[in-house]
This record gives sequence, structure tokens and C-alpha cells, in this order.
Amino acid sequence: MSKNKEEKPVDVVLIGAGIMSATLGLILKELQPDITIAIYERLDVVAGESSDAWNNAGTGHSAFCELNYTPEREDGTIEISKAIKIAEQFEVSKEFWSYIVKQGYVDKPQTFISKVPHISFVWGQDNVEYLRKRHDALDDCHLFSDMQFTDNPERIAEWTPLVMEGRDRSQPVAATCMGIGTDVNFGSLTRCMIKHLAKQEGVTLHLHNEIKELFQHKSGEWHIEVKDLHTKERSTIHAGFVFIGAGGGALTLLERSGIPEAKGYGGFPVSGQWLVCKNPDIVSRHQSKVYGKASVGAPPMSVPHLDTRIINGKKALLFGPYAGFSTKFLKQGSYMDLPLSISLHNIRPMLSAGIRNMQLTKYLIDQVMQSREERLDALQDYLPNARMDDWELEVAGQRVQVIKKDEKEGGILQFGTEVVSAADGSISALLGASPGASVSVSIMLELMGRCFPDKMNSASWQDKIRQMIPSYGQSLADNRELLENTRNHTSEVLGL
Repeated sequence: MSKNKEEKPVDVVLIGAGIMSATLGLILKELQPDITIAIYERLDVVAGESSDAWNNAGTGHSAFCELNYTPEREDGTIEISKAIKIAEQFEVSKEFWSYIVKQGYVDKPQTFISKVPHISFVWGQDNVEYLRKRHDALDDCHLFSDMQFTDNPERIAEWTPLVMEGRDRSQPVAATCMGIGTDVNFGSLTRCMIKHLAKQEGVTLHLHNEIKELFQHKSGEWHIEVKDLHTKERSTIHAGFVFIGAGGGALTLLERSGIPEAKGYGGFPVSGQWLVCKNPDIVSRHQSKVYGKASVGAPPMSVPHLDTRIINGKKALLFGPYAGFSTKFLKQGSYMDLPLSISLHNIRPMLSAGIRNMQLTKYLIDQVMQSREERLDALQDYLPNARMDDWELEVAGQRVQVIKKDEKEGGILQFGTEVVSAADGSISALLGASPGASVSVSIMLELMGRCFPDKMNSASWQDKIRQMIPSYGQSLADNRELLENTRNHTSEVLGL
């Protein structure tokens, strides 16, 4: 340890150069310009894992089309509270992105966000009735008041022609459409934010550097050991606050921190694949994100969708995801990630969750074993005239679903995102997956409320946050006029 090079102490260490670290770092630097920040990334590029455009769906998750956010209750009514929360949080993200565009931190908003309608599409009479009830329930909330519903095949064909071409017109179908949906290149957005951050005084970016150890001194300060993967040299840095935003790798680092709050957490890795259309004629004729319902027994993250993507200025068309299983926690991780994450404190929750989710295990095995013809069958549910010669299979990102201790169940598998923070607020980690990137601003503000409570309540920070996010502290779901003003402003600034 004594041979390690000593780096200059900093206020904040951000582990992982993805959308979460970029968002947190930029907000903190805006709130406190003299703050010192060190960013460490294991890869030699920024946003190379989950934030990369090809490793996620790019859906600006606003609950417009994602049916898993609006489950049907046993009594037949539709639960919409999660959809309202996510829709509200995405508006907050757009407010912050508008702020950084106006500040000149991003050259052009078109480099990271585009207007792409969000469509929900279902077939079969039961699903048609579900979608009708979902629309009626959401229509009562002004966040979704622009949503259109139809069970008319001709109308659906106007919204998304390829989905209706070759389809049996006697089949009951229905769709909803939100024209203000978006496609987001989180990789491009992250690189813009990190590029700006790295130019600021007191901020350093260390690529191809891996965190080997981290522990807390009695003083409360964190001691972090880092290995430069280029030179093989080791260094140590001390920080008052640490954020672990390393995607699937966050769980391992959280366990190494030794904080009591990390006990009982485990992770279940899920890999993904896309079918990518290579026929430009087909790509040019589809201009929407079409989400369907997950098949019976399938997990929420398996919801199939046909996505228009705008990546580096070029239009693409993806269908999926086809789930798979790997013991890696990161796309460029190690096959030992899962085995090495199991310890005495989380083995019971992991076994408990595993026993109760055998259907998920079976589903993943079935997905891995799928033939080319079976993948085509799934695609043809959405594009009846699809030909496999027009599509090629690509590997998507790696996700780690959260397993957490539960007093009644022993352990539960949790879908979504989870913030884990130490009691003293000196370290925090983000675990989980979708809709994380889309609601990154709200997640980071929540984290800051836990970890910087006094500063967050100070007049100077409160005023600055409202400059960045004018709706801060107010409810967009309860205030129609505020929502309209917010959407009009962000749509203009972001070119939507």
C-alpha cells in the first residue's frame, strides 16, 4: 500500500463514466463550482457499457407506451401510479437537459434527442380491452391527455404502416399513440456532459482505471485504491463522498465498501440481443417506437418493442430484446462476476429469489436456445411481412436485476432501480436497470437529498436547482398549467 502513488484528495469520486455519474457530477459542479471531482472508468472510453446507444433501447422512458408500467389488477382496473411517477420524472430530465443545452454544454440537442412517437400495440380481444381501459385510466391524468386510442386497423396503419401490412384484418387489434415521445442517445448525451465536466477546474477524468479496493477511515473519509490498466501502476485517492455508478459492476464495489446497508443485496444478470434491420427501405418506412405486451409468464424486461433509433445522425430499426443469460455483470466483464458476488450475507436472499423465480430461469433458457426461425416468429408478430434476410442479430447490453433481502420472503427479485446509501451519506450506489437513464436526474436529486441534506436545504442550492429545473419542488402531475409550460419550454429548446 505504501508504494502506491498518492493522488490529491478530492471532495467526490465518481466510479463509472456513464449517464448517472455524468448527471451527478454536472449537477454538483453547477451547485458548487469549487467542488473537486475525480471520475474513474474501467474502460478506455466514456459511456461504453449500459449508456452506449447500442446497449439500450434509447426510449425516453415516459410510460407513454411501456405496458409493464400499467399492470391490470385482479379486479380488472389498471394501476397507473408508477406510470405517472415515471412520466413526471422524464419531464424533469428534459428540464435539466434543456438547461445544459442553453448553457452551451451540448452543441446541438439533435445529437442526443429526437422526436419519435411512442405507440402501444396489442392484438386479441382481451388485450384490446386491456389497452382501452389503460387509455381511459391514463386519460384522467394530464401527463397523458394527448394520448390517442384506436381499434381501427386503418388508423393504426396510418401511425405505423409496416405493423399492419400483411396482417389478418379479422384479428382484433388496438393501439395508442403519443406523438411527443422521444428517442434518446444516452451515450452521446453522456459524452457531452463528461467532456464539459472534464474541462472544469478541479475535475479529473481517469479512463482505463479500475477500482481495486475502497474502505472508510475512522475520520469518515474514503480511501480508494486504483489500478491504471495501461501502465499497471497503482494509486490511492481520498474522498469525502463516493458514488458507485458502474452499471452492473456497482454491486461488486458496493460489497467491497463494507457498509452495513450493502448486506442482503445480490444480483441476477440478464443479457440481451437485438435484431437490427439492414434493409434501408424498411428502416425508412418506420418512424415510431412500438411496444407490446410481454408473453404470459415472461418477466417485465422482456416486453418486445420495435424501435426507431437515431444514432450518430443515422436512422436505425431494432426489434427485441431477446433475453439471455450470462454470469457477467458487465458486457465487458468477467464470467466470475456472479459466483464471486455470492457471500454469506446474500446467499439466502439469492436462493429464495431463485426458487420463486424458476419461471424466469426457464424463460431465459428458452430464449438462449431460440432458433433463427423462432426469433423470426416473434418479429412477425409485429411485422407480419418480415424476412430474416433483412435482419441481423446483435448483442445488446448486460443488466443486473436487483435481489434484496425481504423479511417475509427471504429474498425478492426487484425490477427497476435501487439507490443504496450509507447511513452517514458518505457513499451511495445505484443498482438495477430500466428506466434508470431516462429518470437519471430525479434519481440523482433523490440521492443528493440523502447524502447532502444540509446543502440541499440551503437557499443557495435550492435557488440554483430551480434555475436548472424550474418545476423543482412542485408536482407536474397535479398542475396542468405547469406541465404545459414545462413541455412547451423543453420542446422548444430540445428541438422537439
